[in-house]
Amino acid sequence: MSEASALHDAPGPRALARHRRYGLIALLAIAAVLGWVVYMLVHTHQFTAEKWRPFEYRGVQELLLRGLGNTLKAFALTVLLALPFGALFAAGRLSEHRVLRWVSTLVVEFFRAMPLLVMIFFIFVAMKVQPLWALVAGLTLYNGSVLAEVFRAGVLAVPAGQREAAFALGLRKTQVMAYVLVPQANRAMLPSIISQLVVALKDTSLGFLITYEEFLHAGKLIATNLDYGLPFIPVVMVITPVYIGLCLLLSWLARWVERRGRRSPRARGGAPMAKAGVVLGLPPTGE
Repeated sequence: MSEASALHDAPGPRALARHRRYGLIALLAIAAVLGWVVYMLVHTHQFTAEKWRPFEYRGVQELLLRGLGNTLKAFALTVLLALPFGALFAAGRLSEHRVLRWVSTLVVEFFRAMPLLVMIFFIFVAMKVQPLWALVAGLTLYNGSVLAEVFRAGVLAVPAGQREAAFALGLRKTQVMAYVLVPQANRAMLPSIISQLVVALKDTSLGFLITYEEFLHAGKLIATNLDYGLPFIPVVMVITPVYIGLCLLLSWLARWVERRGRRSPRARGGAPMAKAGVVLGLPPTGE
């Protein structure tokens, strides 16, 4: 049994038994919900061979793989553009120049408040941009604006003493930002950055609204095909695990990067200092 902390007492035998009962009740409730879902799927004939036969066709498999590739392409382009966009306007919001700070704030707040779907449709319809670049532009403007706030908050979260000590050593502002503030803020910002990238990955599915042939668009073509018996639920059951797997992969990557950063000497504060030898007792007397 773990030791009691100042804010929490270790549960006794009766409390542990009560917690086990609560856990068992919750487990039974979840199992009942899952059982009801499976029953409804069977009752509505979602597991019949007719609805799953389309996935055996080579053309359908190639369509899904091509859609997945287009989704990853749009996501990769969004990441490559949104991260520099966020870093640039975060630096602008942290600038000491008032005009630059006001312009950066206006850009970030405008695109962060603008509905993403409206932005994508405006770029696609009004500006006559190709579906891929309309989707990437909308995702970049929105997610880059959110990342700008993440970067700014991460830098401001570093204790002020770090900045003051760096300036006292004679470093310039760019050196303070690059060598002192950003390396320390990275670990605090990483979970929020990965969470926003997961949002960007899921938002690539909005591309099917502007006829971009991404993963969800490919699934929609299969699900609405009368020749396949309208296999809407089977398509959902195939596409959903892929999106979940990609999001879990991003989360695993974030944890891996965080562990590597924690093991690096720079993150631990550099090489350990040698202990000074101290001898207890009276000070030595001169001979």
